[in-house]
Parts: sequence; C-alpha cells; structure tokens
Amino acid sequence: MNKLNRFFWFCSGAHIATLEKYPTEQNKYTGIGATIFFTGLFAALSGGYAMYFVFKGDNLAVVFAIIFGFLWGAAIFNMDRYIVASINKSASTNKQLLQATPRILLAIMIGMVISRPIELKIFDKEIKERLKVSYLNGQRAKIDTLNKAFENKYQVEFGRLNQQRATRDSLEKGIKADRQKLNFEIFGNKTAETSGVMGYGPYAKRKEAEIKQREAELDSLKANISKSENFVDKRKEFDGLFAEKLYTKPQLDSLSNVAGFADRNWALGQLKFNVDGSRDDNTAIAVTFIGLLFIFFECLPVFVKLMSARGPYDFATADTDEVSVYQSKKDKDFHIEVADNIHETRVDSESSKQKEIIKGKAYRDLERYDWDQEKA
Repeated sequence: MNKLNRFFWFCSGAHIATLEKYPTEQNKYTGIGATIFFTGLFAALSGGYAMYFVFKGDNLAVVFAIIFGFLWGAAIFNMDRYIVASINKSASTNKQLLQATPRILLAIMIGMVISRPIELKIFDKEIKERLKVSYLNGQRAKIDTLNKAFENKYQVEFGRLNQQRATRDSLEKGIKADRQKLNFEIFGNKTAETSGVMGYGPYAKRKEAEIKQREAELDSLKANISKSENFVDKRKEFDGLFAEKLYTKPQLDSLSNVAGFADRNWALGQLKFNVDGSRDDNTAIAVTFIGLLFIFFECLPVFVKLMSARGPYDFATADTDEVSVYQSKKDKDFHIEVADNIHETRVDSESSKQKEIIKGKAYRDLERYDWDQEKA
C-alpha cells in the first residue's frame, strides 16, 4: 500500500518528500493521483479501441492499437498531471479560478475525445443494426437511381412498351367480358345482349368468331411485348443493372462488422433518432449522460484541487518556492557582484599598465631633451 500510495502521489504531481511530512494531506493527493491515473487508463483504452477500428482487417491492427493506446494514454496522463500540479493554492480564490478556467476547458475537450470511442463500444449492437438499415437504404436508393437513369436513357422504348402493355390489358379485359356473354348465350341466360334461348345459335357462333379474332390479336401483341421486354432486359444486362441487388442478411452482417470509425461514429449520432426520423429521447439521454460522465471524471481532479482548503503541504511548497526564488535572486546578485569586481579589477589593472606606459614615455622624452641640451 505504501508503494501504491507513493505511485498515486507521483500521478498527482505532488512533491513526495514534502508530502511525506504531512500525513493529513496524503489521502487527498492519493485520491487526486488515482483519478488522474484512471483517466489516463481510460484514455489508453479509448485510443487503442479507436485505432483498432482504423486498421481493422490488417494483420498488425492489434499492434498498432496497443502502441497508439499507450502513447495516447501517456499523453493524456501527462497533460492531466500538469493541469492539476500547475494550480497555485497560495493565490487568491479569484486568481485560482482564473488559472483553472483554461484547464477546465481543456479537460472538457479531453473528456469528449476520450468518451467517444468508449460510447462506440457500449452501443456496439445498436450501431450495427443502424448501419444495416443505412446500408440497405443506400443500396435501394442506388438501384432506384440507376433504374431512373436507365428509363430516361430509353424513354422511347419504355413509352412504346407501356403502351403495348396497356393495350394488352384492355384486350384481355374485353375478351373476358365477351366470353362471359358467350356463355350466357349458350346456356340461355337472358341479358340485354343475349337472347335467352339455350343452344349454340348464330349469335353464339358470331360472338365466338369475334373472340377468336381478338385472341389472335392478343397473341400477336404479347409476342411484340415479349420482344420489347427482351430488348430492355439485354440493355439492362449490358448496363449492369442486373448486377445491382439488395444486400442479403449475411452481406449486411459482414458490412456492419467491417465498418470503419467514421461510419460507426455517424451511426452513434443517428441513434438519437428513430428510423422514421423522430427523436429517440431515451437513447439520446443515455449517450449524452455517458459523455458527461467522462467529462466530469476528467474535470474531477481540477475540481478537487480547487475545492480543497489550503493545507500544510500547500504552505510548505509555497515556502519552498519562495526560498528557492530568494536563493536564486541572491545567487544572481552574488554573480553580478563578482562579475562587477572582476571588471573593476581588470579596469584598475589596465589603468596601472597605462600609467606605467605614460610614465616610461615621459622618462624617455626627458632623457632625449637632456641629451639635446648637452649636444647644443
């Protein structure tokens, strides 16, 4: 437990040698350090999970996820440790809040980044189902677009084919009505168009001949329709429309399993809405509160440091800092004084040398003057 406590003290950014002197402060920094450590741990898991989906399908996906997860967790851990350790408890409350404001904003951003990949894992099943719906709707829309483009391309042929089909339907309907009238005439059913006399008489023979003629026309029309449909099918095959089909269930499962990070992130955002476009408040609240939970967890060490009263450890570290600053200034002044003394010594030395030079020059001038006088 002692080693674990010292590790969490290190995580909190506290000066361990000073903290050991004040037992009443140790639990507070153990809690702060543990929060920072687990935040870095969650960041490592989050970053590794996100990187795994980026390289999913690659043989080295797990290796990349582990490496990136470790680096990302270490970066977040170091940043959180610096954020908490840099809050100066010796300052006034307003100054502490001013110092903490950019750190809290940074903590909120870190919490949002950390929470997203973990939310993807929590809602994994729901995300896959929403992706299946999206892929199926996308494929259906693609097929509809291709069909519309094909119909516009062969608008004349489709117009002729639709007209032939309408004529065929009309002929079939007329033949069916005439055959019913023929049956009424043969079996003696009295109507406005039948005689009511049972038997195969002249009217029945004439009606049957008309029906056969119209059936021949119908057969010829069906043959033309079949030719037109064969032409359209060949053009569809040539343009690749038959190759586009709706995804089957195994295909949708495979696509959702290999979906990338961007698709899954989009699907997570779409979980706040139902398939019909209405808002799903339950899922929206769940996703929002999970994100807020990680944001609060990320900001918690800063809040604890701000809310905690200034204890003996804070006074001791403040005194140590003041002593260090005083000693640094004293050392600086000492070095400046030494430098000034050296400079003055050099100046004095140079002045003495200059005086000797001037004095020697004066002696030589005097000797030269005396010699000149003697010579004269």
